[in-house]
Order: sequence, then structure tokens, then C-alpha cells
Amino acid sequence: MKQHRLTFNNVACKGCELCNHVCPVHILVMDPTRMNQSGYHLVSVTDISKCIGCSFCAMICPDSVIKVEQLDE
Repeated sequence: MKQHRLTFNNVACKGCELCNHVCPVHILVMDPTRMNQSGYHLVSVTDISKCIGCSFCAMICPDSVIKVEQLDE
């Protein structure tokens, strides 16, 4: 199984939650305990091993704050 890494530009994230809604494996959630300097709640990944690398989250992000990478095995 391929492994992936998701990285987020937390400074630019506006907490719109679009990434949460398009994730087909439901591993993205807004973390009520984390905020950026603008006061927006940040996205957390609940189980990266379930990520299928579809990049839907990165494609829908209006501010391009998400990067999806496939890791070498």
C-alpha cells in the first residue's frame, strides 16, 4: 500500500472545511484545540495510513494550503 504525507500551510488556512467534506476516506477534521494567528481552527489528519492520495483536499482548497505527497517505499 502506498503511503502519503499531507502538509498544510497553517498560516494561510482559513478553516473553510471544504477539505473535510471532499475527503472520501474521512480522515480530515477541524481541530478545536488548534488555531492559527488569524483565529481559524486548523485541519488535523486522524489516520494518515488511510489516505489514498486522491488530492481532492488540495484541489478544492481555495487558498492552496494543502500539499499531498506520495512517499517512496
